[in-house]
Amino acid sequence: MMRGWKYFSATIGLGLAAAITAAPALSLAQAKKDSLVLAMTLEPPGLDPTIAPAAAIGEVTHYNIFEGLTKILENGQVGPLLADSWTVSPDMKVFTFKLKSGVKFSDGTAFDSADVKYSFETYGGEKSTNKRKAVFANIEAIATPDPLTVTLTLKKADPTFLFSLGENTAVITAPESAATNATKPVGTGPYKLADWVKGDSVTLVASDSYRSPAMVKLKTVKMRFISDQGALVAAMRAGDIDAVPIGITGENVREFEKDKRFKVTAGSTEGETMVIINNKRKPFDDVRVRRALTLAIDRAAVIEAASAGYGKPIGSHFPPHDPAYVDLTKMYPYDPAKAKALLKEAGVNNLEVTLRLPPPPYAKPIGEVVQAMLSQVGINAKIENVEWAQWLDATFKNKNFDLTVISHVEPNDFVKYAEPSYYFQYDNAEAQALIAKINSTLDKAERTKALQDLQRRLAEDAVNVYLYNLPRLGVYKQGLAGFWVNAPIFVNDLTAVSWQ
Repeated sequence: MMRGWKYFSATIGLGLAAAITAAPALSLAQAKKDSLVLAMTLEPPGLDPTIAPAAAIGEVTHYNIFEGLTKILENGQVGPLLADSWTVSPDMKVFTFKLKSGVKFSDGTAFDSADVKYSFETYGGEKSTNKRKAVFANIEAIATPDPLTVTLTLKKADPTFLFSLGENTAVITAPESAATNATKPVGTGPYKLADWVKGDSVTLVASDSYRSPAMVKLKTVKMRFISDQGALVAAMRAGDIDAVPIGITGENVREFEKDKRFKVTAGSTEGETMVIINNKRKPFDDVRVRRALTLAIDRAAVIEAASAGYGKPIGSHFPPHDPAYVDLTKMYPYDPAKAKALLKEAGVNNLEVTLRLPPPPYAKPIGEVVQAMLSQVGINAKIENVEWAQWLDATFKNKNFDLTVISHVEPNDFVKYAEPSYYFQYDNAEAQALIAKINSTLDKAERTKALQDLQRRLAEDAVNVYLYNLPRLGVYKQGLAGFWVNAPIFVNDLTAVSWQ
């Protein structure tokens, strides 16, 4: 079973590339046919997606350096990758995979079933820091009857297991190189790391160990880290950057729509963008206060400020393109007067809070709008801008915060509401029971009902302030093709990218 998808997507601002007439310019264009420079707004803290939660790790490495048994396609369906095929038992507890032959890691070592067994046992092990550890801890047994066969037996049925195996948390690593993958990643993908200049860029080159070298159209890809939107736009206009697949703001997209040298795309993502609330910190342990926060914020104004109107409002932790989505935005319409009344009822007056903003480009405009709106209902939100490492340590790891702004971009991450120790610290038995049912129910109608009941439960409890679904806005030089428009997962999949 796979998660259904129904995308909104559009291609905007299409224009003709300027004709190249001068001989030096033609020479330069030809030289660039097998190279690419793309920009990312965040630098990953490391390059091993199996040990750390930052989405930027997958944007660099997933499907480029590292591969999994399955591949999540742009339409959200699941296809083969390191596994050529598989069979699934009727109770969805036994999965048998037939692996590709002739696959090698970029250091020349051979890939086989022992690497799959090593990887999954590591990810589900006691010392694992894998953010999907529960997926692998649910594996009861791993059998490797021959080098190209793996059988996984689950403790409990998992309807999304094949999808999970396509995420960056399930990429296959080798015991010979796993310990240093954070700085010297070794995978089976079409690229290998050539250079990482901290604070500046990562450069990937085509791997000479890759099984299908003819498929790799780009021989060199530099990923530059440019967090400042002004610098990003300037570099793009100067011709220093060929592509910005993820992270450009809606305001800047509008400018590129007018420039015929570029192509702009807008698609859907799994990114639920929210004001995260520390549910165990007073006074946010009172549901009336959390509901007041939601009523105090105008989603339309937030979407306009952060994404130039691109993006759909949400009322719970669920993407609008999913068939099980329930539109709950009308449960808490923008109503400052009601927000004030709820705060008064809860005995909260002149509340002082800290609103922590991480580096993603959407955070600052959202933070400024939220700060202004909260002030209208008597909440003074002091903005605290932090670097990514600070946010991960203080907010995500140590749960030392009041409010923060973030977009949760992982598929099926509603499961985190069953973990009271997760950083927003929501502890509700009904939600936990619903998530357990979702994770084990094979009947489609029953699972859909449980998903919809969970959405209503989260909205009723106003666990977080659910704002909008993050759009994937991309800007590309004309002539560059193959980047995803929609993002069921956050990757820069280079396997289909080429200059036309």
